[in-house]
Amino acid sequence: MAKIPYIESEECLACGSCADVCPDVFQMNETLGFAEVINPQGASEDEIQEAIDMCPAQCIHWKEE
Repeated sequence: MAKIPYIESEECLACGSCADVCPDVFQMNETLGFAEVINPQGASEDEIQEAIDMCPAQCIHWKEE
């Protein structure tokens, strides 16, 4: 099973660090005021893990697909 990232939007601070690290996976939704996953396979697991580690709100997690 593949691991895919998801964001707990109610915890997101909308800092944009995940989108800076993995712009092909995450984007900021300015209208809703939080980041969202646009392409869970847009980067390697290592790159996505780096974005997860950089998140100040720790609101990005892995789930099994």
